Amino acid sequence: MVAQVTNHRPAQADSGLRAYYLTRGLVAAGWVAAAFTVGRTVPFAAAALLVAYPAWDALANLFDAARSGGLARNRSQVINAVMSVIAALAILFSLDDTKAVVGIFGAWAIVAGLLQLVTGLRRWKAFGAQWAMMLSGAQSALAGGFFIKQSLGANVHGITDVAPYAAFGAFYFLVSALWLTLRRAR
Repeated sequence: MVAQVTNHRPAQADSGLRAYYLTRGLVAAGWVAAAFTVGRTVPFAAAALLVAYPAWDALANLFDAARSGGLARNRSQVINAVMSVIAALAILFSLDDTKAVVGIFGAWAIVAGLLQLVTGLRRWKAFGAQWAMMLSGAQSALAGGFFIKQSLGANVHGITDVAPYAAFGAFYFLVSALWLTLRRAR
């Protein structure tokens, strides 16, 4: 006799993760719109947006970790939140050096991406539909390396250099929310 393993997760857990991904996607999309409009022309707005992006990531990771079984069970998200706070502070204190800001953003993108990849792998068993989050994490790490390389070069513009990264993040979060929605409809 072969035992069948079933995954018993409440529908509200799927719904909560779907809402989380949707919120993350919409906030990132709004950030991109702000970056390419007001952030491009108003230096103070660009600075605020550059600090806000990793700060928001920290809050979102802590919220999701707490809601998804607690901080002790979601160490990758807790570490991600800590690293995001450090990145936000480092960006804040480096705002007068665009190359440093892009480099810090790159280092953060590598760490945050790898931790997102770990979170996606961990969630795969319970939720499935994590391929977009894992792909996003891997792409984030690669983009981070590109940002670091870019920060060592001559042409660094600041917020417009990192806004496409946030656009891809928005896309992946929205795809994940849609994927969970479609899976639930079946």
